[in-house]
Amino acid sequence: MSKELKKFKVSNSFTFTIEDSLEQVCNAPEGSAGIFVVYAVEAEAKELIMVASTGTVQNDGTLKSKNGGLYDKIVNGHQFAKTGRKYSWPAQMKLESISALEVVWYETFNADVKAIPTAVEGQVLQNFLDDNGKLPRWNVAF
Repeated sequence: MSKELKKFKVSNSFTFTIEDSLEQVCNAPEGSAGIFVVYAVEAEAKELIMVASTGTVQNDGTLKSKNGGLYDKIVNGHQFAKTGRKYSWPAQMKLESISALEVVWYETFNADVKAIPTAVEGQVLQNFLDDNGKLPRWNVAF
């Protein structure tokens, strides 16, 4: 876990396989704002393959989050030109022979902590770029 994420106390993770229903295994809270990181898991090895965020901070310091928050972004967010990750992730996992994903989410903006989700996402991606010379393979651009 990168050092930027250690300060976020509201966090959890879940594992997703092709046989799972993403809607059922996703334990991220609805209406929350933050980031999630996705790892491809093979035996004991984990590879960071994606970082994403949800929630926008307004100029008055309040949060504007989409209705479903982190849960909705993980389950229904668009990726790989398909509607909803609940459909696109299993298809992509088959293409890449990925047996499981580990999804770790962090609530970055709540009553206790006020970190802009996209800023945290950017910092995690910047650190990955510094270390690897590229973005995680499921991040198209930032």
